[in-house]
Amino acid sequence: MKKVLFLLMIPVLCFGQTAEEYEKSGRKKFRLKDYAGAIADYTKAIELEPEYDSAYNNRGVSKAVLKDYEGAIADFTKAIKLNPDADTYFNRGSTKENLKDYNGAIADFTKAIELDPDDGDYYNNRGLSKKNLKDYNGAIADYDKAIKLNPDDAKAYNNRGVSKNSLKDYYGAIADCNKAIELNIKFYEAYNTRGNAKNYLKDFIGAIADYNIAIKLDPDDAKVYRNRGIAKYNLNQDYCPDYKKACELGNCNNYNTFCR
Repeated sequence: MKKVLFLLMIPVLCFGQTAEEYEKSGRKKFRLKDYAGAIADYTKAIELEPEYDSAYNNRGVSKAVLKDYEGAIADFTKAIKLNPDADTYFNRGSTKENLKDYNGAIADFTKAIELDPDDGDYYNNRGLSKKNLKDYNGAIADYDKAIKLNPDDAKAYNNRGVSKNSLKDYYGAIADCNKAIELNIKFYEAYNTRGNAKNYLKDFIGAIADYNIAIKLDPDDAKVYRNRGIAKYNLNQDYCPDYKKACELGNCNNYNTFCR
């Protein structure tokens, strides 16, 4: 699941070309998706007030959106030094995940949890990093906590389902996906995860039905076409169109192996 970064908000105390005003302008530009303009404003705020922790954090968020992950981490680290805030640790952890530094991400999410143990997103994202390190039981424990804190979090149910698939608990994965879909009927990833569980259980027709819905909801995800192709292959159906579409979207392994 896509991770959410936090902008830190502060009250504007005065008017004119002050650090606060530049910071406010940066937030406005960020909302308008002018990320380069936001960075310029945050930089000006920092020049005027070098210990402006929220300006460092918010500049880091803008850099992360532009995939300048190293620059973002430098800004988050400076913000943390000035003010060890839970959201800033979360932001740095999310950025480390994008760099596949999963151990570093876990350390930051753990620190965020220590500072604010009641935010389910912190547990959910730590679970994602643990999953990427193949610590599926540890990931499930974090998703359990995220769900306990927020029982309406569809993404946590789906993420738990993904880890259950990895542990071959396919019926448990289906139950989690059913709940995710109940909470968000347009959550295409939950249909894909449930389709994978059905694939593993050799319910290929049921898997294809789920992949069809996932593709209708999001026609640009290569892995879903690849997964549907696998189910069709097992049913002796024409699977190459799905593998070809997956290849067009960036995943060519099955197409190159079976269809060329």
